[in-house]
Amino acid sequence: MGKVKFLTVLLFSTLSSIAFAEDITGTWKNIDDKTGSSKAILEIRQEADQSYTAKIIKVTPRPGYTPKEICIKCPAPYTNKPILGMDVLKGLKHAEGSNYNKGKIIDPLTGNIYSMKAKLSNNGKRLTLRGYVGVSALGRSQTWIRND
Repeated sequence: MGKVKFLTVLLFSTLSSIAFAEDITGTWKNIDDKTGSSKAILEIRQEADQSYTAKIIKVTPRPGYTPKEICIKCPAPYTNKPILGMDVLKGLKHAEGSNYNKGKIIDPLTGNIYSMKAKLSNNGKRLTLRGYVGVSALGRSQTWIRND
């Protein structure tokens, strides 16, 4: 009887950690890969088509930097739109395990749009995003930390 209880607990704890590790919805702190400081707080939501979208819900002040309020260099439909409240990540799909792909992300400071993929850490607290043009090897990575 003791072995059955142990195996049951082990099974449920494994399944719950897998389910948690695959859930990227919630709020995340965006960490700048160059400075190591937070740039924004974003909220990831799941759309009806099962893809993920992330919206900027707070711009984080940083020393020596005045945040831009409007996306000036951005292509339509982002042109001259407020950065706060902007959907900057769209179309991200769960691939397998803790991997996500087929997303698009815009850098509201430059107006550049990148293809992207992401990987969630085993504990579900860090999301590593890789933005790129063409080939992933020529891209840049950024880490988001779960803010829930």
